[in-house]
Amino acid sequence: MNGRISAAAMRKSLGVYLVIGSANCRQDPLQVTEQALAGGATMIQFREKGPGALTGGPKLRLAEQLQAACRRAGVPFIVNDDVDLALAIDADGIHVGQDDEAAGRVRARIGERILGVSAHTVEEARLAIHSGADYLGIGPIYPTASKADAREPQGPGFIRRLRECGIEAPLVAIGGITAASAGEAIRAGADGIAVISAVTQAADVRKAVEELHAAAALGRG
Repeated sequence: MNGRISAAAMRKSLGVYLVIGSANCRQDPLQVTEQALAGGATMIQFREKGPGALTGGPKLRLAEQLQAACRRAGVPFIVNDDVDLALAIDADGIHVGQDDEAAGRVRARIGERILGVSAHTVEEARLAIHSGADYLGIGPIYPTASKADAREPQGPGFIRRLRECGIEAPLVAIGGITAASAGEAIRAGADGIAVISAVTQAADVRKAVEELHAAAALGRG
């Protein structure tokens, strides 16, 4: 990357954002990633957490495989939480939650790479932007079983509230989003939708991503 990503480019990259790890895939994670990219996924986040998650060398090798697929497709590859891994493989960016390393410290470590931060309140959103976040992950919007430690769903109305409070940063909605609900999140003010099980558990991954794209497009009108 040459310099910080523009807000316009960031909004486009958030369109259909797949969060993937080996533990949440119905099929081989590399195959899921390649099929998702073929269907039009605009960003991939490697989130290797939870029971049975890979560590050490196997985690590194999977990250490199997924990153190579993203580079072939010209799509940003983001690492969840693990700054050391992101720097080791020269990932396009990092995403951190409120319980991970502080966003300001992460920004100092990663330079111009993309920085995404999860936010659950207006105050967290403002602090993340002040700390250098390029986009905010907002959720869970709907109930989700993909994260054992997920907070209570806030509904799409919270996205609308962030916009009404003057939060203009690129926002991606996450948590229980499906093709049936994607448009609602977009109409509330999200720039894109982030999904896990709607794609990783789909029988036809490419079709699932295409349907999410279509639903989000309808939401934008």
